[in-house]
Amino acid sequence: MSEPAAPAPAEREAYDVFAVQDVWELLTRDMQGKAIMCRGSKFKNGAFASSVMLLDCAKLKHWDVEKSFNELFEGKRDYHNWISLLMEDTNTIGVFENEWNDFDNLTEQTKLLHNTKRKTQPWKTGLKVDYRPADTFQLFPPRHWLRRARRALFGEYKFAGTYDAHPDPNQEKFFFGLVKGCLEDGVITEAQLLEEMEPGHLRADALELVRAA
Repeated sequence: MSEPAAPAPAEREAYDVFAVQDVWELLTRDMQGKAIMCRGSKFKNGAFASSVMLLDCAKLKHWDVEKSFNELFEGKRDYHNWISLLMEDTNTIGVFENEWNDFDNLTEQTKLLHNTKRKTQPWKTGLKVDYRPADTFQLFPPRHWLRRARRALFGEYKFAGTYDAHPDPNQEKFFFGLVKGCLEDGVITEAQLLEEMEPGHLRADALELVRAA
């Protein structure tokens, strides 16, 4: 899993895939000749979930990162088709178990937890929404055109509401348990957490939740 480049501060987003169990089993997995392994899809159009992937780089020599991003920003490459692996030969894609990319689902079987819903990311609860929800051009449901009207009248985030608590309290506890471990190991400091709270990147009660973890 490669680290994304940091966007502008107003659009910054924390990582949202966390290791619950040892990932060595995944990293040493037999890919059975496939170029890509990822979670199979429940999405429309047969899209794959590329947020966690195993890649055999020797079989992906047709990938050109610079060219691909240039095409994206020039409007020549469809983002959905690209990120969903719909531009790849499906015969080169293998599927691993859902536990390796578990969407907002934390069980004894979960290997990698993926907090997919931005509105309920556990580290943002209670903060003002600072992202743009995905819109469509359909008339129904009407929330899409209402969002566009709100942005046109009041700006990007005015009246956008606040981040909700994650519906599974165990996932909140799990996240702040990880943060506590990082503090204890000296990977991060309390000063750094306070620094992230100031611009609204981290919920205001984060230190209390870390101490209670």
